[in-house]
Amino acid sequence: MAAPARIEVPRRPARFGQSSRTDPWWAAPTVVFIVLSAFVIYSIWAALQGRDYRWGPYLSPLYSPELFGGPHAFIGGKPGWWPDWLFWSPAILILWAPAGLRVTCYYYRGAYYKAFWADPPSCSVGEPRQSYRGENSFPLILQNVHRYFIYLGLIYLVFLLHDAWEGLWFPNPATGHRVFGVGVGSIVLIVNMTLLSGYSFGCHSLRHLVGGYLKQLSGCPVRARLFGCASAFNRRHMLWAWMSLCFVAFTDIYVRLCAMGIWTDWRIF
Repeated sequence: MAAPARIEVPRRPARFGQSSRTDPWWAAPTVVFIVLSAFVIYSIWAALQGRDYRWGPYLSPLYSPELFGGPHAFIGGKPGWWPDWLFWSPAILILWAPAGLRVTCYYYRGAYYKAFWADPPSCSVGEPRQSYRGENSFPLILQNVHRYFIYLGLIYLVFLLHDAWEGLWFPNPATGHRVFGVGVGSIVLIVNMTLLSGYSFGCHSLRHLVGGYLKQLSGCPVRARLFGCASAFNRRHMLWAWMSLCFVAFTDIYVRLCAMGIWTDWRIF
């Protein structure tokens, strides 16, 4: 009987960027670096403006929920306990939660580890370091808080649903009441809420929460259906993640430009 063929396993590349791959492995991390950098820079800029985040019935998702700020805020105006010397913007109080959900997301971790830290730059590509500690030591062990951020993310979806509903009611100057209608901005808010819901419902932690931790799902039909639904969203988790991220920025831009009078919100009916 002939001896089994010997398989040569390639050694890990010793130098940064060294690889036997012939495909453009650098393209994906480069795109991730550009898009994520652009989103972070824009979202920080938009959050620090503190104005032009609401137009008519539309509210930017970067400022939702508006707990303090304007006349439509849930609690009231600028809180009295806020120091006068400290910069104020309604987004400061709420933006940390969705940001924390994204930063600790399992998919985004793998994406920005490659794009920003080159850890590794891509599969089978040499890293700029020789040691590996994983996420079992500080500070990356803090990534485990993702399982708690998903709870906050689900709460935010309720507010975004409320914003989408409010975006369908326009003030009528003649009567002083609000009337039902659909504008382009109404559709933008609904699409934004839908994309963020698809991203959240496919979360790995949510999938585990609704039934993934069970050894057998056959005896729990409700959890089995929830697990199947979360799994369906999870199969396209990367797509939901990028579409929702880009559309959050677009939604803020739309509301902002309408508030500044640069864009006109067309009423469909």
